[in-house]
Amino acid sequence: MAKKIYAVNGSPRENGNTARILNSFLEGAASAGAETEIIHLGRYQFSGCRSCFACKLKGGKSYGKCAVEDAVTGILSELSQADGIVMGSPIYFGAESGIYRNFLERLFFPYLKYSNPPSSIAPRKLEMSFVYTMNVPADVMDMYGYRDYLEKSHKFPQMVFGSSEVDVLYVNDTYQFDDYSRYESGLFDAEHKKSMRDTLFVQDCSKAFEMGRKMALRA
Repeated sequence: MAKKIYAVNGSPRENGNTARILNSFLEGAASAGAETEIIHLGRYQFSGCRSCFACKLKGGKSYGKCAVEDAVTGILSELSQADGIVMGSPIYFGAESGIYRNFLERLFFPYLKYSNPPSSIAPRKLEMSFVYTMNVPADVMDMYGYRDYLEKSHKFPQMVFGSSEVDVLYVNDTYQFDDYSRYESGLFDAEHKKSMRDTLFVQDCSKAFEMGRKMALRA
């Protein structure tokens, strides 16, 4: 039976940089025999964790699963049977998009058991990767601590899902506008951005492809 690997797009754009990187990841997974699917969070109306703790209530009907009923309830159920998930988000003001973070809370928290030491009640092991796209170049990302902030989330896949390894791809210096002259964008060199789109971004798509292939082989 083929492994099932999902990509979760935390960008409001379905054809933007994040989606393109995620689709390259899924192409790599498919090349290794996996079935793939992309989920665009921008299509759904949903909330983050409401801190109701129903997922932690002993004997409760929602123990080990999110009790909130909304547009992503079925998606969370579907992902509980996945073999691998790649999460992708654009970076806004040094952090993930709001819809991405809301979904991450809903995905991780119900399975995290408040035991001593903490443990997991996830129904199965799965592999997990992360990709982030951002306008800033790599040196600015590191200067302002983006990487340090984002890496705090990368420990949870191993804790919650028993992931054997967690691959991360930072996609920097992305191309934002089809025509920079139409927008207030004097901070940027449009020719440089086009160059990065045609060189660095292409390389990052190749890296994402290889990450997807590796995940399918690990799963």
